[in-house]
Amino acid sequence: MTKCVFVMGANSAIAQELIQLCVNSDQEVIAAGRDIAVLEALYGQTSGVHIVEAQACDSASVDRAFETAASMGKQVNGYAHCVGSILVAPLTKTTDSQIDNVMQVNLLSAMYGLRAFLRQAKAQGQGGSAVLVSTCATGIGVPNHEAIAAAKAGVEGLAKSAAATHAADNIRINVVAPGLTDSPIASAFLKSDMMRAASAKQYPLQGVNTPAEVAQAMHWLLSDGASRMTGAVLNVDGGFRNIRPLVK
Repeated sequence: MTKCVFVMGANSAIAQELIQLCVNSDQEVIAAGRDIAVLEALYGQTSGVHIVEAQACDSASVDRAFETAASMGKQVNGYAHCVGSILVAPLTKTTDSQIDNVMQVNLLSAMYGLRAFLRQAKAQGQGGSAVLVSTCATGIGVPNHEAIAAAKAGVEGLAKSAAATHAADNIRINVVAPGLTDSPIASAFLKSDMMRAASAKQYPLQGVNTPAEVAQAMHWLLSDGASRMTGAVLNVDGGFRNIRPLVK
């Protein structure tokens, strides 16, 4: 049976690249997001992509989206959570509403989406694979990243615990942890050549990620090629999290 991947946050730059990789691999895709018009513009003419409305921060809406996929007769055996945001601010200048929003968008949405996928995958009894998105800022202290690092550290903990719970069900759960990625949500940090160059110098392999580079890692983790990978955090960050090169 052709694999079917449910992509939450299908309008994001990384999701767009991931969905194209899935289509190129003859996989069906459930493209879920809150703005149907945007999704129709992106995927309305793409064979094998089925558009579903889902409000990622509303658990009932997420559950309905998976029910819709099931009603289409789709056996979803892959899940990619591409919902997220960026907040760069010291905790002392972060408001309650900002904290709530960061946790809702980055952690709670991941919990809702993964829970819905796990319920369906367990009911199907055929195993499956999920991939969530974290950030390199969870593995090393980065100034002014308190809120987002806390939320994404929660995503990593969620994935590891769920991977342990569901290994016996042959369901794999992994995480990618990108560095700064050239996408619309990061545009504020890349809006001039000077800012882009300054950002690039922060990484041992100088430069910033492209959405395609992150999507390729996600696609691999969802594939049979990663069949022995679960509970892992794959760093796609130019070495930011793990190495410090000799400064010349």
